[in-house]
Amino acid sequence: MSRLAHREKATHDLAESASSLCIAVGNNLIRPLEAGLISMPFIFVYDHRLIDFASTTSISIGILFLATEFQYYWQHRCAHRIRWMWATHAVHHSPTKINLTAAIRLGWTSNLSGNFLFFLPLAWIGFHPVAIAAMLGSNLLYQFFIHTELAPRLGPLEWVLNTPAHHRVHHASNSSCLDKNYGGVLILFDRLFGTFAEAPTDEALRYGLHGSARTLNPFHTAFDEWVTLAHDLKHAPSFIAKLRVLFSPPGSAPSWRSSTHDRGAEVTTSPTSSCIIAGE
Repeated sequence: MSRLAHREKATHDLAESASSLCIAVGNNLIRPLEAGLISMPFIFVYDHRLIDFASTTSISIGILFLATEFQYYWQHRCAHRIRWMWATHAVHHSPTKINLTAAIRLGWTSNLSGNFLFFLPLAWIGFHPVAIAAMLGSNLLYQFFIHTELAPRLGPLEWVLNTPAHHRVHHASNSSCLDKNYGGVLILFDRLFGTFAEAPTDEALRYGLHGSARTLNPFHTAFDEWVTLAHDLKHAPSFIAKLRVLFSPPGSAPSWRSSTHDRGAEVTTSPTSSCIIAGE
């Protein structure tokens, strides 16, 4: 029992889980309000589709699955490498414990960051927007169950599927784990494009965002990175500098700052800035 209690303490934090639940409630309130707006570009693009795919055949479902996985991989990778997108995605990487409540800690500003744009080409190719939404929903449902430290290794399936072991590496803030294992259901594109990593054998995995004090306030969690981004945009001295703020990798040091803002280092800059370690 003592070992079980210790394991529970290592993988769960009641206050942090409660904060994640509050963030999830906010997310579920926002999504229906956005649905009508987001559906409009998909309907427009689908009306100008190249070909028609029958949504119920096994071949079209298989193609849609692989195409969605491919697009999700690049959307997720960009969310780690483009600061405008990271401002939303950082919310998901803020938990210091990996468990099922961390899975539902999703940013409220996903569509503001433009995540939906990555999936518009699927509608243009000829997949129905409802089929795309259903496939993305299945992708996210699968990922819910891989946010855990309690699952065992899955043998040969580890070569193909994004498993709990792979996803723990993705969430880890250890230097060897940064920007790795972006896959949704599959890990194949990470292996193909060189972003796959196994957990380090010489150190324990650490989670959370470096340089940012842990907060249990859902509003701070949802908007702190946007506040930092706005601060840097305001002080950027030129239009080009502002573009660099928006599209440079998270944690890049703006040229007008004298102090560094590197990923993995402690922050000594302005109170509103935070050092971000990407780890979803």
